[in-house]
Amino acid sequence: MVTRPDLAKELSRAAHEALGALSGLKSEAESFAKAKLEKLLADMKLVTQDEFDAVRAMAAKARSEQEALAARVRILEEKLGIAAPAETPKPARRKTAKTGMK
Repeated sequence: MVTRPDLAKELSRAAHEALGALSGLKSEAESFAKAKLEKLLADMKLVTQDEFDAVRAMAAKARSEQEALAARVRILEEKLGIAAPAETPKPARRKTAKTGMK
């Protein structure tokens, strides 16, 4: 016959094992969800923050270099007495056949 202290020990052991199993199940579910999310993001072809910051820095550098070169060209044109060409207008967008909109 099982005495009360033995029953309490058995119940305690069973509860401990159940908690261990649930903990393992939780970590397995988190790993599965993380893997699915990483695959989804990879399929979306998103860039990382580091890649985005690098391209932004390159664009800012190119912009500042272009502005500096434009200023130098203006100075040289003034020294040579050459009138700067008027800005060329941007071409109008063509209407699309499907929607008839620009």
